[in-house]
Amino acid sequence: MVIVRWRFKQVPKQIFDSSQLFFRKCKVTIGSLMYNHFLDQSYAADVCMEPMFWFVDNFTCAIGPLFVAAVIGLTTSVVLIAYWIGLPYWWNRNPYICVILVIIGHWLLINISFHYYMAVRTHPGYPPQGELITEAVSICKKCISPKPPRTHHCSVCNRCILKMDHHCRILILAWLNNCVGYRNHRYFFLYMVYMILGVFFIIVCGFELAYAVIWLDFEDGEEPELEGHPVKYNRTGALIPVTDFLYLNVASEDYSAQSGNSSPWRRRAIIYMALINSGVFVALGGLAMWHSKLIGRGETSIEANINKTESERHAKLGKTYINPYNFGKKKNWMLFLGLVQGRSWVRHVLLPSAHEPVGDGLIWHTIHDDDINNWP
Repeated sequence: MVIVRWRFKQVPKQIFDSSQLFFRKCKVTIGSLMYNHFLDQSYAADVCMEPMFWFVDNFTCAIGPLFVAAVIGLTTSVVLIAYWIGLPYWWNRNPYICVILVIIGHWLLINISFHYYMAVRTHPGYPPQGELITEAVSICKKCISPKPPRTHHCSVCNRCILKMDHHCRILILAWLNNCVGYRNHRYFFLYMVYMILGVFFIIVCGFELAYAVIWLDFEDGEEPELEGHPVKYNRTGALIPVTDFLYLNVASEDYSAQSGNSSPWRRRAIIYMALINSGVFVALGGLAMWHSKLIGRGETSIEANINKTESERHAKLGKTYINPYNFGKKKNWMLFLGLVQGRSWVRHVLLPSAHEPVGDGLIWHTIHDDDINNWP
């Protein structure tokens, strides 16, 4: 005879244990599929910002031309205001100095326009398609094509870029609407340098006028009023009536008044110039300094992150990582600017020059080459 005992009290516990075991197995399975040994704070930040990158990557073709038009419009407006206010101001102060300033200003303007146009219109350099690349060191997983050294895939251009530095895909940096790489990196950097010099030139030349219009008016609480006929001093100290321009009553040791129509539009234009030029000087100044450090170390923006990771990895092993493309600060700059084979600073840096970069973008010399002392 068999006695059957029903243990209903243990059924809930068994169900709970079975469910708990099932969820634990699911957690381990999912965790094993998503495990990433390289997960860190930077990786997590990239994952969180991926939706924004996706939006910019897919809509860059639409917003890029708008930013280019905005850059051209802002630059044009600054130049026109400089002609409208700055040129009469300095011509009345000293015609000889005004001529010198006009020459310097136009030299900067030509370089700014040339390098910006070349940075936008010059393609960054692409590996040859449909050809056997013997210099390839890997295969791109996205476009399934050989990748030469220093080549990276751009998600915006949807193709590999030779010596890729970055693509202006962040909204505040989309003013170039192009990928920066092997063939246009020099144009991009020199555009920033000449733009910084240009806005600094305007700030220095227009500082006194801006001070008189903005700061003195702020202190007085109202715009200065002039009584009688506007006058100025000549070299002998005699008073000469001025009929062409209305002068601001600003005290100085060398002159008693400077040109400037104190109309609201003129004052707004000077405030606009002060804000635009100060903002560009700070923003582009910081960006240019960072790129200068990278160029001096012989690396791009992407390689800076790679070299940092490799340096940390080698440090844990008790070794020192050396960038194979770092030939020293002076030679790095010479190679970047293309000052080889008799090229000079005056003709190829201080003046607009469309010379090609060193090499072909496929083969790169390293510090380990035997003939490195004789190259280029």
